[in-house]
Amino acid sequence: MKKWIDSVLGDKKRTAFPFITHPGIELIGEKVSNAVSDGHVQYKAVMAASETFDMRVCCTMMDLTVEAEAFGASINMPDDEIPTVTGRLLNGAEDVERLKVPGLEKGRLPACLLASRLLAENIRDKPVFSECIGPFSLAGRLYDMSEIMVSIYTEPETILLLLSKCTEFLIDYCRALKATGTAGVIMAEPAAGLLSNEDCLLYSSHFVKQVSDAVQDDDFTLILHNCGNGGQCTHAMIESGANALHFGNAIDICEALQECPPGLIVMGNLDPVTVFKQSDPGKVKQSALDLLNLTKSYPNFVISSGCDLPPHTPAENIHAFFEAVDEFNQSL
Repeated sequence: MKKWIDSVLGDKKRTAFPFITHPGIELIGEKVSNAVSDGHVQYKAVMAASETFDMRVCCTMMDLTVEAEAFGASINMPDDEIPTVTGRLLNGAEDVERLKVPGLEKGRLPACLLASRLLAENIRDKPVFSECIGPFSLAGRLYDMSEIMVSIYTEPETILLLLSKCTEFLIDYCRALKATGTAGVIMAEPAAGLLSNEDCLLYSSHFVKQVSDAVQDDDFTLILHNCGNGGQCTHAMIESGANALHFGNAIDICEALQECPPGLIVMGNLDPVTVFKQSDPGKVKQSALDLLNLTKSYPNFVISSGCDLPPHTPAENIHAFFEAVDEFNQSL
């Protein structure tokens, strides 16, 4: 990964890394519910996407319910949509104190580890990244997001204890993902985008750094994804220790690039819905070219979707995105 990062920073040509998994599920004719439950199905979906599109980097599915389910949260799993957490697992300090950190055999964790291992073993010509949730986003799914946003002020000790348990689990999980042979992990921490920079440092980045310190090295990197950040907590993201930051379309990417050190990879941030899913190929291509030209003076920029591409994103739009990257690179 150190070599890959150095190659990105040292090449004028742009690397493209959109988050593409749902189109792969559709390519193999499977349901989303099967892909998020069966490691073999998820592996086949990512392989199909890798072989169909001009992908230079691959990743597993972004499913932000897997870790909460392992803790005991109830999950609603429609056939063709990403699962969601239902209800509230923890109702106060006593519940948090009693909460046990789950083992890696719980729920669908083995399926995710299997998908990562199969992809790492069978895709040898490009980096493959695993996925996991971030500590604050996981805590919010266990405690309820509305409640945790109040409780960080009324019961900070309780929330800090919960975050410590979430982080202990995430370190174990990321170590297991690293052992599968993938190149790194994309940690999705969208709920931290609801926080101020000061609160993001305290309730998110402090704990993300514990994970990055535990697993990140020359061969394995952490990409911190926060599509909720509107610009107010970019500094806190930098303090996480992650080797790369991934931003959603809520942020001005040039402002983020100006704020980030030049040696830190910055990824983003074409809208996955209004650009990739709802536009036509011509609009997608032009939007990608506009973003590439806007950011051409920043060698640490990697063009990407602002988040995981949603179900039923047209394949021709994805092809148009990669055509834009190739056209831009050829112009250099």
